[in-house]
Amino acid sequence: MNALDLHTLKTLQRPLGVLAAVIAIGAILLYYTDRALQSAQRAAAQQESQLREARIQLNKSGEEKETIVRYLGRYQYLQQLGFVGDEQRINWLDGLRLANRETRLFGVDYQIGAQQPYPYAAELNPGQLTLYQSVMKINLKLLHEGDLMRFLRTLAQFGAGVFSVNQCVIQRVDAGDDLRNQPNLRAECELAWITLRPPGEKKS
Repeated sequence: MNALDLHTLKTLQRPLGVLAAVIAIGAILLYYTDRALQSAQRAAAQQESQLREARIQLNKSGEEKETIVRYLGRYQYLQQLGFVGDEQRINWLDGLRLANRETRLFGVDYQIGAQQPYPYAAELNPGQLTLYQSVMKINLKLLHEGDLMRFLRTLAQFGAGVFSVNQCVIQRVDAGDDLRNQPNLRAECELAWITLRPPGEKKS
């Protein structure tokens, strides 16, 4: 190798070193840029997923709001009726008194048992709702069989609560000589007053 070649190599040594450093730095930057790009893509995908979820939740909340608005009146009516929430025993007794007066019967005797789970709730498929019942036994004196149905219909119309008739037994009684103004029959009925408790609400 002659002197000219050595001089040329020495002259190019520094630029070649700078070029090698630039290439190395470029490779490093490219590596980290690629990693940053992948991270940004993952973040963007996550943000997009969260945005989709937020839109879904927003749509659901809108649907739930529409459902609440649509059924709020009916729900409030059921609360006033005494079907939703705590049982309203005073309303039941007022209903008995008013139904007796409206149908002009001879008074009502009653006994109310303790509240307990409604035994046929599974058949109604209430979901997370809990159904309860309180069994009431009533005794009525009647002029004829039709009085019993009139009494039960009137009791339901007064809106004292929601009840079902489990059973009724009618027996004839001695009315004496005046059959027009004395009861001829005695009815013993078992009513189940039913209440519904929303999820998360405890018994008071």
